[in-house]
Amino acid sequence: MAKLVFGMNQSLDGYVDHTAFAPGPILFRHFIEATQRQAGSVYGRQMYEIMRYWDDDHPEWDADRRAFAAAWRNQPKWVVSRSLKSVGPNASLVDGDLEGAIRKLKAERDGEIEVAGPVLARSLTDLGLIDEYVIYLHPVVLRHGKPYFAGPRPPLRLIANDRIGEDVIRLVYVPA
Repeated sequence: MAKLVFGMNQSLDGYVDHTAFAPGPILFRHFIEATQRQAGSVYGRQMYEIMRYWDDDHPEWDADRRAFAAAWRNQPKWVVSRSLKSVGPNASLVDGDLEGAIRKLKAERDGEIEVAGPVLARSLTDLGLIDEYVIYLHPVVLRHGKPYFAGPRPPLRLIANDRIGEDVIRLVYVPA
């Protein structure tokens, strides 16, 4: 059975915003390796549209960006959306029964499946389907934006923490 993991970069004041801060080289390498190991990703529409950036090659990319793009392209993706009518390569649209689709996905797969996007994560949290929450805590303060927890924070228990690079702390929680 697969494990659903919601993980994102977060500011000290609890916000996620890929345009306000980005992972440094060591953390980016960590994300490449994680993406290579994952059994797939479940995306909300907005996060999927952001990540579609990796579908096309860009001449300015370095070796790490090319490696991430290759890992992302090879990974199966499930996109939860009522408005999209189609999705890109190696992706499937989930537009009906969210709970049934995700329970089936977890039962049919092994390994770790990433959950991407705070709005989708809230829906899956409300359904009791997220097995692990991973916060990559960056030393920045944004004072606005989209919060990591799009709803009330569920009761959590810290199971691991470590430092990645010089300034990011990874916090791993499970539902309490």
